[in-house]
Amino acid sequence: MFELRLMCPENRVEALSDALDALDALSVSVEDADAQTDAEQALFGEPGMPPPKEGWHRSRVLSLFAMQEQAQAALPLLQVQDFFAGCQVLGIHEVPEQDWVRLTQSQFAPVDITPEFWIVPTWHEPPERARVVIRLDPGLAFGTGTHPTTRMCLRWIAGHGRADARLRVLDYGCGSGILAIGAAKFGATIVDAVDIDGAAVETTLLNAQANHVVLNVGKPEIVSGVYQVVLANILANPLKVLAPLLWSHVSTGGFLVLAGILERQADELKAAYAPYGHLSVSDREEGWILMTASR
Repeated sequence: MFELRLMCPENRVEALSDALDALDALSVSVEDADAQTDAEQALFGEPGMPPPKEGWHRSRVLSLFAMQEQAQAALPLLQVQDFFAGCQVLGIHEVPEQDWVRLTQSQFAPVDITPEFWIVPTWHEPPERARVVIRLDPGLAFGTGTHPTTRMCLRWIAGHGRADARLRVLDYGCGSGILAIGAAKFGATIVDAVDIDGAAVETTLLNAQANHVVLNVGKPEIVSGVYQVVLANILANPLKVLAPLLWSHVSTGGFLVLAGILERQADELKAAYAPYGHLSVSDREEGWILMTASR
């Protein structure tokens, strides 16, 4: 395979990407050309919402072609287009054949949540000091333990779970099911895990089986009654919309645990939940926060 590398300004990214796709590129990706420098720009977007920007001030556009001739033929066709103004050719480079499965696996090592609580892919052995282990491989659904929001939720679960608690727990927007599995591992006896995405529901069922825990998994329609713990690791906008629903499922004396929130969004979430309860920041990591409330 061969990679055609281009540099372009932000306002050319979409047109250039569309043109590469029309020219039968196998894939097109966009990177911040200033990544890992003082000029790096952080872009945060949310599902269902327009992207904050189409690209970066200096965007590196990488397109993959099956054959070198395809990449070479695409270049002159692009260069004569009006939208190519301000763009720069960085070259065509051969991408060596690799064991992509092994390469992908090498990027996912065991993740420590606490010194004794670990998320471990199936191709690794658990560390000797691990006492609680979730076996989880990367897949289609969000939640492998590597993202700060997932780690903060799991830390909260580890700090509040008790073997004799007999808790009823709701994981709303379960993704891979990692939080629901964590709750079950730390003593919850009834765990409902729900998601609007059918792939997430299927993934959660498979991950629960692999970890030998019993979950009630399905679409949000299965949610009923109140829970001692309601977990929702989604994003700020849906969390605001879901405020009355999520709060209605928190039992008296129970906890609401919210993640997927940037530090700058804390006041927005506090305002959204103010009619129901007082949210406070209980953990921070890499610009993300965990917000909790008790009823």
